[in-house]
Amino acid sequence: MTDSPVFNCKNADDVMKAVREYNVSFVQFWFVDVIGTLKSFQITISELEGAFEEGMGFDGSSILGFARIHESDMVAIPDPSTFQLVPWRPMDRPVARMFCDIKNPDGTPYVADSRYVLKRILSKAAEKGYTFYVGPELEFFLFDSAHEPSIIDQGGYFDAPPLDLGNDVRRDIIFALNRMGITVEYSHHEVAPSQHEIDLRYAEALQMADIAVTYKVVCKEIARKHGCYCSFMPKPIFGQNGSGMHTHQSLFKNGRNIFYDANDKHFLSAECKSYIAGLLKHAPEFCAVTNQWVNSYKRLVPGYEAPVYLAWARRNRSSLVRVPLYKPGKEVATRVELRSPDPACNPYLAFAVMLAAGLKGMEEGYKLPEPVEEDIFEMSATERSQHHIDALPGSLGEAVAVLEQSALLKEALGEHIFTKFIENKKKEWDEYRIQVTQYEIDRYLPFL
Repeated sequence: MTDSPVFNCKNADDVMKAVREYNVSFVQFWFVDVIGTLKSFQITISELEGAFEEGMGFDGSSILGFARIHESDMVAIPDPSTFQLVPWRPMDRPVARMFCDIKNPDGTPYVADSRYVLKRILSKAAEKGYTFYVGPELEFFLFDSAHEPSIIDQGGYFDAPPLDLGNDVRRDIIFALNRMGITVEYSHHEVAPSQHEIDLRYAEALQMADIAVTYKVVCKEIARKHGCYCSFMPKPIFGQNGSGMHTHQSLFKNGRNIFYDANDKHFLSAECKSYIAGLLKHAPEFCAVTNQWVNSYKRLVPGYEAPVYLAWARRNRSSLVRVPLYKPGKEVATRVELRSPDPACNPYLAFAVMLAAGLKGMEEGYKLPEPVEEDIFEMSATERSQHHIDALPGSLGEAVAVLEQSALLKEALGEHIFTKFIENKKKEWDEYRIQVTQYEIDRYLPFL
C-alpha cells in the first residue's frame, strides 16, 4: 500500500479489519497529561483485540497530574473512531494511532483525564440539547532549530514566495492532515517573520481537541522532515507578534445554530449574547487555562494584536471577543471568536472552560454590554474606565491567583485537575520570578 487512506471506524471490528487490510505493524495509544503534553505508548497488533475488551494498563504515577505512586494503576481504553495511520511514518507496515480515554481499574473515568473533563462539560450541554462546535486557528513559527528562535524567512502577513519560505512546509503539513481525515480550509504566512497559520474546518469540540493535538504533532514532524523546527511557543521573538489560537465557537440545537437571530440588529440571539457575556465575565478566571505559561503573558500585551481587554465587537480585533459580520444566507456560520487563547494550551481543558463560561452566562442570563468598535489599544486608562473595560491578568502569577478563587472553574475542571493544575503553575511562576535575566544584568549592573 502506497497511499494513506482515511478511515471512518465506528467500532473495534472496523479497526481490526483496517489493521489486517493495511498490514499495520503497531498502534500508538495517545493521551495527554494535565498541561496537554502528548503521552504515547505503542502496542503490537496481537494485543489490540484485548485492548479493546479490557484496555491497556500502565503506571500513571510518572504522568504529570495523574496518580500518586500508591494508586498508580491506570487503564487506557482506545477510541475506535480516532483510528488513523500516521502519515510521517512509512506506508510499508504502517503505524496507526488512537486516542484513549483513561479509566480506573474498576472501569470508572479517571478524574485527571483531560478528555474526560471535556466530555463531562459536553454532556452537560447535551442535556440541554446543545452541540458545541469549535474552530481554532493555531499559529506557529518555523525556526532553524529548537535551540534558538532563528527565523527562516522575513515574510509578513499573506506574503507569497520567495518572501514566504515556509510554503512547502505548510503544503506538506496540509497533505499529512488530509491523509488523517482532517479538513483544512486555508493556510498563509502570518504577521511576524517565519510565522504561519493553517486554519482547520470547525468540528464538534471533542473531535476538535483530538484534531488540535494531532495538528501540533503533524506540524512538528513535517517541519523536522524539512530540516526546521515548528514551535507553538506563544511569544518566541521580542518585538514581534506572538502566536494565538483564536477560537471560533457556536452552539447548535436540533440542527439549528442557536446563536443566530434574524430580528436582532447584530443578528445575535439572546442566548448568544449571554454566552458572550459569560466569556467576558469569566475570562480572567479561565485565563490561566487558555494561556498557561509564563511566556503566554509576553504575548498578552497591548500593541501586538493580542486582545487583553474584556470587551466585544464586530470588526474590532483589539477586543477579547469578536463576532464576525453576518453574511445573508450564512446563518449557520454565526459564531463567537475568543481571541485570547494561545496554541500552547491543553485544548481539552481550554474548550471545556470556554463552554463552561458561556453556558454559565446563558443559565444566569448575563447581560451583554454594547460592542466597543473603537481601538481599545488607543484609549487612555480613563477612557477604558468610562467604557467599563477591564483587562485580563498581566502575568501567570496573577492569572493563577484569580483561577484559585473561581468556583466555576473548580466545578468545570473537577477538584483533582483544578488542584494539580494550580500546583504546577504556582511552581512554574515561583521558578520564573527568582530568575535573574540578561535584561536585568544589562539594565542594572552598570550603575547599581
